[in-house]
Amino acid sequence: MSSGSGLIGGALVALLILSAFAAAVRASLWNASRTRLGELQKRGVRGAGTALDLLATEDRTMGALALAKLLAALLAGGLAAFLLFHQLPPLQAGLGGLVMIAAFAFFGLMLPDAYAARRADRVAVTLSRPAQLLTAILGPPATALEVLARGLLTLTGSSGVDETHTMHEELREAIDLHVKDGTVVKNDRDMLSGILAMQDLEVADIMVHRTKMTMLDIEEDPKDIVNTVLKSGHTRIPVWKDTPDNIIGVLHAKNLFAALQKHAGDASKVDIEDILLPPWFVPDTRAIPDQLNAFLKRKSHFAIVVDEYGEVQGLVTLEDIIEEIVGDIKDEHDAVATGVRPKPDGSYLVDGSVAIRDLNRAFDWDLPDEEANTIAGLVIHEARMIPEVGQAFVFHGFRFEILKKRRHQITALRMSPVKREGELAEG
Repeated sequence: MSSGSGLIGGALVALLILSAFAAAVRASLWNASRTRLGELQKRGVRGAGTALDLLATEDRTMGALALAKLLAALLAGGLAAFLLFHQLPPLQAGLGGLVMIAAFAFFGLMLPDAYAARRADRVAVTLSRPAQLLTAILGPPATALEVLARGLLTLTGSSGVDETHTMHEELREAIDLHVKDGTVVKNDRDMLSGILAMQDLEVADIMVHRTKMTMLDIEEDPKDIVNTVLKSGHTRIPVWKDTPDNIIGVLHAKNLFAALQKHAGDASKVDIEDILLPPWFVPDTRAIPDQLNAFLKRKSHFAIVVDEYGEVQGLVTLEDIIEEIVGDIKDEHDAVATGVRPKPDGSYLVDGSVAIRDLNRAFDWDLPDEEANTIAGLVIHEARMIPEVGQAFVFHGFRFEILKKRRHQITALRMSPVKREGELAEG
């Protein structure tokens, strides 16, 4: 019986090594950088190319490694139970089994997983060749089991794919997780989240609305046009004729000042229409990534936004898209105020046109922006009415008090955090 026990003990050690190997390879491939592995391959490091080959068939590789860990655990459990219950009394055998399970879990799973995750590239390169052999052996049965599982899911009416959990959601969860453990700072989180959020945004979500646009009437006196350009601080300004919806061109400050220099500073001799750039109209429903690509392809970064009826809705610039990633960009001509003024009592005076995403980014809030782009739009949406000055509402953890209105537009309000989120209105 002693020789048999020795064989079982040796088998248990071999299964422990198999489990540790599979766990280490899986963790290293999961965390390895394809870019760094490619650089190692170019430098002639043995195993780097094999690791890339394993990643190229990631589903098959991961399935084989998972099957290896499962088989090791099942066989080790069976052999350990046979050995213990034939050598020891039931109570001692049970306690011994718990100890062996803990040891197998620590040395065969957790420890190699943690080690490989911290040295992913090195471990992936070192273990790639034996991992390739293991994948060749267990890959076919792992693939067969996966096909069988998908077939059963199809029979039960499930596609086998969680459509509600997209790749972008997984990335957002990973970013939030790293923010919590301190490996990613808030500014980096905001930039990464901004890149992901762009996929769900349209031009209408980030454009400068027509009510905030600086525009010029071609019929104005050239001197007044020059003064407007100087006061605005903008490089490009749309120019209209007869009606603001009839944009005939874009006035570039550089062209204007060149014309002034040509005429010795006499604005009355400048023909504004001759120096206009042709306007570029884009639909308000265009996706932000598509508009970014259009800016880069056209080598331009200013466009007029129109709706389906051709009416001007606003303007969008390359800077607007970049600000969705890096946050508000300030230069020497931008106003110091951002539309939000914190008060000593903990409240905030907010312009109604401030974007909800800007507030969330600046103060780490979580106000919803699915139904409205601006804070004024959010209040109107939640209140289901156009509030009057003096009215106040409580929702999403804040008290919103209407301070100013212009016609039907909320221009200023006060936001005060509240302890308990509610849905109520105050007179």
